[in-house]
Amino acid sequence: MAHGATARLFVAVDLPDSVRRELTRWARAAAASARASSGRLRLLEDETLHVTLCFLGEQPAGAIDAIAQAAIGAWTEPVGELALGAPVWLPKRHPRALAVELHDDARGGLQALRDAVVRALDTVCAFEPPPRRFLPHVTVARMRATDAPRERALAPTPQLAFEPRSLALYRSWLGPTGASYDALARCAPPVPAALPTLDSRVRDALGGA
Repeated sequence: MAHGATARLFVAVDLPDSVRRELTRWARAAAASARASSGRLRLLEDETLHVTLCFLGEQPAGAIDAIAQAAIGAWTEPVGELALGAPVWLPKRHPRALAVELHDDARGGLQALRDAVVRALDTVCAFEPPPRRFLPHVTVARMRATDAPRERALAPTPQLAFEPRSLALYRSWLGPTGASYDALARCAPPVPAALPTLDSRVRDALGGA
């Protein structure tokens, strides 16, 4: 790779295949509705759907290994269950994307993972800190701000709950028809720590007797 080369990077949580398919099916219907109200949505391919945790922008290509190790190593606790929420236009005032919100479970596992990733990456590279308020979402379509539909009410999203299947460091390539992504590193969810057996808990309570 050429000296001084950079790579446009971001860290994201991957979705199960079944969830991506259902989101794509819903987005196709949403796009048809938008066209009826003079809006123009560019649907994203289902294999590109993900939940961005941290966008790093252009980074030195030579730092990719260190960035990947930091990002992957930050996932030490299971996220727990996530659920699809309502559709949302982003940003609200002059939208350029159609997305679907994600509901974190009561444990806030996705928020905790995002915070851990940001802290880990802050030790190995420079990037613009993400907003404190984290709005978990999956972008399903994009548009120019001038192409936002007049009527923005949409059909309910699929009622699906799932657990993230993997965490990945992606490289983004910008092209005339939109962005494409290459996964540079990926890891599976961490295995939950085994709970102590009843006997061991009793022994601990008795002082190891």
